[in-house]
Amino acid sequence: MLAVAAFSAQTMSAQTVLESKNADNWYIGIYGGVDAPAKGYKVLKNINPEAGVRIGRWFTPVVGLVGEGTFRLGDKPGEFSKTFVKSSNVSLLGTLNFNNWFSGYPGEPRSFEVIGVAGMGWEHLFGTQQAPNASGEFNALTSKFGIDFTFNFGAEKQWQFYVEPNIVYALNRNNNNRVKYDINDAIIGLQAGFNYKFGNSHGTHNFVIAELRDQAEIDGLNAKINELRADINAKDGKIAADAQTIADLKAKLAECESRPVQVVEEKENFLQPVVIFRQGKSVIDPAQYASVEMIAKYLRNHPDSKVICRGYASTEGPVDLNNKLSIDRANVVKNALIKKYKIAADRITAEGLGATDKISEERDFNRVTMFIDTTK
Repeated sequence: MLAVAAFSAQTMSAQTVLESKNADNWYIGIYGGVDAPAKGYKVLKNINPEAGVRIGRWFTPVVGLVGEGTFRLGDKPGEFSKTFVKSSNVSLLGTLNFNNWFSGYPGEPRSFEVIGVAGMGWEHLFGTQQAPNASGEFNALTSKFGIDFTFNFGAEKQWQFYVEPNIVYALNRNNNNRVKYDINDAIIGLQAGFNYKFGNSHGTHNFVIAELRDQAEIDGLNAKINELRADINAKDGKIAADAQTIADLKAKLAECESRPVQVVEEKENFLQPVVIFRQGKSVIDPAQYASVEMIAKYLRNHPDSKVICRGYASTEGPVDLNNKLSIDRANVVKNALIKKYKIAADRITAEGLGATDKISEERDFNRVTMFIDTTK
């Protein structure tokens, strides 16, 4: 029965509830009741009280195991035990929640549930006259079947009260140790008890329904993934294009730096070296310090000379931004001459002339700082 239940319930449970840890879904309980021989005696005259404890665990909302120890407190009929506890029966029982098996688990225990219990146990009789040995002790293999009519209550359904009619067979007590289900060697019982379910790792006392994704949601997520992949591919293409642009600019810069010194025929005395800046930047690239160093060398070789650092910007972009870029480019070169190359500050003037497209047909070469010798 348990094998069939486990096979039928495992798929449903795994798909609908969160995975539980080894310490989850345990419970403990106490119970009391009465029992009497199933056949051969007058039931009402041979009722014995009994009490016991249970420790169990649910592996899924359908299938579980419980260990119980039952202590019989009477010796009817005819066992004549002289101890307070007349017999004990320790059992390992499978549990099967019929409601959850047939109707599914709703997310928390129902107020009323029917649970089947069945399994094997070991009975020990204390000092009876029926025992076959001199010590008066007797052991027997037992088998129990029962139905728990269970009521769940509490703020989180952590408590259970149940009533259980059951039958327990002594399989080999009066049959020369042969295992046999014999109604003449069985007792019927009625138990009532309370169980307390311990808290679980996810914060409840019971199984929790897993949040399953429907196909429409999965399709939406897949579409979003494809959209992000396309975006990544587009950005990869942009990075490749930018890398090619940088390579082209480096080639142009190398060509410019390799050109021979030219004298610019102007009314003002322009010095040949120029410092080229990246678009929107006012930071000197490492490769451009060669031009700055040439001006510093010129000023050292001509101690009476003075220069103007004149900054420019290319024509794209707002006017205010270009004006700021031009003066920032002039100042950064001036500061480099003063701080890095130790040229006296009173020999250098910085001015920004905003945007221009007159210096070069190449837009990139209009983002520069140029030098004018102002020596009289």
